[in-house]
Amino acid sequence: MRNRPSDRRLRRGFSLVEVIVAVTIVALLAALVAPRLYRFIGTAKDSKAKAETASIAQQVKLYMTENGLSTVPGEFELEWLCEGENPYLESADDLKDPWGNACVIVIPGSGRDFDVVSYGADAQPGGDGENKDIVHGR
Repeated sequence: MRNRPSDRRLRRGFSLVEVIVAVTIVALLAALVAPRLYRFIGTAKDSKAKAETASIAQQVKLYMTENGLSTVPGEFELEWLCEGENPYLESADDLKDPWGNACVIVIPGSGRDFDVVSYGADAQPGGDGENKDIVHGR
């Protein structure tokens, strides 16, 4: 028959209290880190949308220059940048903002010939936070 104290030394594991403490620490860290991470993701999408609208606006200006236009035609559509023998954008996916919504061109723009706009996460004009409109150059 074996001695009981030596059996206890052989069984190594975590006590219930140790597991509860570890789970609590992980939960607290997740509660503190998750909101900040979500905010950073939102900021990154906002920055990407600003860069994409500026890039699309540059392609519109290039289109105007190469076609001898001084202003953007009223019936102009951004999809035209993806068409033709030498397209200005590789595909229609290049016209989508980080939320998967299509950017639009507004003619005339506010204080200029045109504005390239991403309407944000809700794809509706106006809004705050993640739903705010992003206009190239602003």
